[in-house]
Amino acid sequence: MSQRKPFPFSEFEPRWQQQWLDTGAFRAPNPGDADFDASKPKFYVLDMFPYPSGEGLHVGHVEGYTATDILARYKRMRGFNVLHPMGWDAFGLPAEQFAIKTGRHPRETTGRNVARFRTQLQGIGFSYDWSREISTTDPGYFKWTQWIFLQLYGSWFNPATNKAESISTYAGANPDDVRLAYIADRPVNWCPELGTVLANEEVVEGRSEVGGFAVERRPMRQWMLRITDYAQRLIEELEGLDWPESIKLLQRNWIGRSEGAMVKFETEVGPVEVFTTRPDTLFGATYMVLAPEHPLVESITTGEQAQAVADYQKKVSSKSDLDRTDLAKEKTGVFTGAFATNPVSGAKLPVWIADYVLMGYGTGAIMAVPAHDERDFEFAQTFDLPVIQVVQPSGEGDWRGFVGDGVAVNSGFLDGLPTPEAKKKIIAWLEEHGVGAGRVNYKLRDWLFSRQRYWGEPFPILWEDGRHRALDESELPLVQPEMDDFKPTGTGEPPLAKAVEWVRYSETARRETNTMPQWAGSCWYYLRFCDPENTARFAGSEAEKFWMDAGKPGGVDLYVGGTEHAVLHLLYARFWHKVLFDLGHVSTPEPFQRLVNQGMILGGDGQKMSKSRGNVVNPDDVISEYGADALRLYEMFMGPLEQTKPWSMKGVEGVFRFLARVWRLGFEENQEGEWIVSSAFAEVEFTGKQARVVHETIKKITKDVEDLSFNTAIAQMMIFVNEFTTAEPRPIEALRVLLRLLSPFAPHLAEEMWERLGKAFAGFDGLASQQAWPDYDEKLLVDDEVEILLQVNGKPCDRVTVSKGMSDSDLEALALANEKVREKIENKAVVKVIVVRGKLVNVVVK
Repeated sequence: MSQRKPFPFSEFEPRWQQQWLDTGAFRAPNPGDADFDASKPKFYVLDMFPYPSGEGLHVGHVEGYTATDILARYKRMRGFNVLHPMGWDAFGLPAEQFAIKTGRHPRETTGRNVARFRTQLQGIGFSYDWSREISTTDPGYFKWTQWIFLQLYGSWFNPATNKAESISTYAGANPDDVRLAYIADRPVNWCPELGTVLANEEVVEGRSEVGGFAVERRPMRQWMLRITDYAQRLIEELEGLDWPESIKLLQRNWIGRSEGAMVKFETEVGPVEVFTTRPDTLFGATYMVLAPEHPLVESITTGEQAQAVADYQKKVSSKSDLDRTDLAKEKTGVFTGAFATNPVSGAKLPVWIADYVLMGYGTGAIMAVPAHDERDFEFAQTFDLPVIQVVQPSGEGDWRGFVGDGVAVNSGFLDGLPTPEAKKKIIAWLEEHGVGAGRVNYKLRDWLFSRQRYWGEPFPILWEDGRHRALDESELPLVQPEMDDFKPTGTGEPPLAKAVEWVRYSETARRETNTMPQWAGSCWYYLRFCDPENTARFAGSEAEKFWMDAGKPGGVDLYVGGTEHAVLHLLYARFWHKVLFDLGHVSTPEPFQRLVNQGMILGGDGQKMSKSRGNVVNPDDVISEYGADALRLYEMFMGPLEQTKPWSMKGVEGVFRFLARVWRLGFEENQEGEWIVSSAFAEVEFTGKQARVVHETIKKITKDVEDLSFNTAIAQMMIFVNEFTTAEPRPIEALRVLLRLLSPFAPHLAEEMWERLGKAFAGFDGLASQQAWPDYDEKLLVDDEVEILLQVNGKPCDRVTVSKGMSDSDLEALALANEKVREKIENKAVVKVIVVRGKLVNVVVK
């Protein structure tokens, strides 16, 4: 026999969830809809939409979703048009790998996972506008992902205007040289077992994150996006965004702007270009290093060194970029047998290859100045290469490894110059002699945009006579062919290459067989939410302008998600958005105005939740035992939203008891065990203290919700409930206020109590969630009462609440009339009465 619940959450929570769905309670009308109210301001609040895995939701997902839901509900009550949508980032490698193992189409497993996620989210009572639900795998959606790719393909970045323009405005001989989407041979992370290219973040210690398979570096033909053209704007335009400074810094560091010079070193097979931020140290360059993948390695290597170089290249091919640049690792490398000429000194520098130089950064070649670079110094020591000081530190510091500013020494015409002046002079000299020039460089690399997968967006590109061209927009969406075999080809060709008839577009034209990465669909989904049913445009211009343009750089008013997307997803989305802005398709230069990263929720053992540790908490289990409102409330009561916090079932029990107290504030059980409205309620005015608590609560919760300080808002609700639990009679107005304040946090309980109380009292019309947010009166926040201590001979006797303006004589009379005081002074002589205004009254007797 199951134990009776302290309140019937299991009865009313599913009922309200179904009613919200059936009535479309949280539908957001668009401009042009009959029920659209243009007088209301807009508020667009968005979650980073999830990848619907087979495991379903865990409580970590719920934290951010609850925060945005509270704010969405609150803003609706404040009279805003609120857009609060949900969708699915459903392409990706895990679904494809599952299909390979089971033979079941990725569409089938993805659909099942989506259905589970949707059911779970609806079971927590989130106020999403489900009429706007999207999935990146829906052809009606990825038609526009492909269309946006064609905008990139058909555009170039004009440095004169500092923005993207139609490729038709490019006056050069070969437009393919400047397209924002282009083809290039690039060294990539190739996983033979998975049969696909992996992004750097998908490789962990030389193995694939999915499956743990060996990964090797291999040059392959890839589609690239020219994000580097936007590097400076991506840095500068962060300034107008309300993002955490730590996230802005991460993006700036990832883009990695640096000023320096491009320098040419001549070799027997042609010049090698090097970018350096310290051209003033050129006289100290004693050797050069090329990345093992550098295109000149093969031609520059002498016959005697060819085998050693080939062996080293093979060894390095299995290492990730992170492994190669680890500062703590032992330095390795091989001499090519070739030499390059230092343009300022004429010295012959040996040319090496080494894994600590990456083809993806700079030019893939460095001039090594071991006296003033830690990695170069370690390499020089390992291979007994010369070290020449060219910068003298100020003071007594050691020059070996010194990387700061100083004075040039052993540097010919630069000697005696401070570092800033030496830089200017050497750059002028390089430009004058045609062997270099000043340059701004970025660590950011162009976006590798190809994947050798089936379960992704096909490229709308055709190949004919060795050249590529765009598919006509009228032929979108280009849908993947139906296939049963999703396994890698083993040749490096993508799985789509097996669909021979699909690949064959015409007698002379063939389709591109690579697919887009999972990032593609998640780059622009926030725009589709504005108008998801539009078949003529990715979003109608009127709808896009209403939801995205509020006079600020960013369109989405609040974007909440994990810090794991702090760089790449946000950077990619900003890039795509800026291209669309330049081309006139969107109304703001940035996608997200305010960004908040929720903290991680750890398992009860203080460790990151994982199946292997057995500490994952399933929200379904919590809801079954305590209800959705308790789950929501606990997730917010754990602590500040941005902090990392451990899960505690005792904490869930605590907020569950609080919700039970709220319920019992409104209801009591009759003899039949039925819940009826409490007999303690009456239509009476608040006392002075009660009015102050009410208006303090409204003010604090209003501010806390705006600040996303949900834990302190809940604490204030507890103070409110404590105040009215013992009140006799109990003003019914207290619940008219409390339930509106509680509604965004615990919507099921608030709606149920609101409806039941409406059968006994006026003022509970409609839904709690559709009421106006209560206002507070500053005048009622002034405390005109004070609690004072009554003492007899200095010993506490009682506490009483009095008016702040009460005179000393009245306070003395009140004390002497107090029953507890009278008991203590009976049959004793009062010597004097000491009054300390606002604090105490002490009756002295003998």
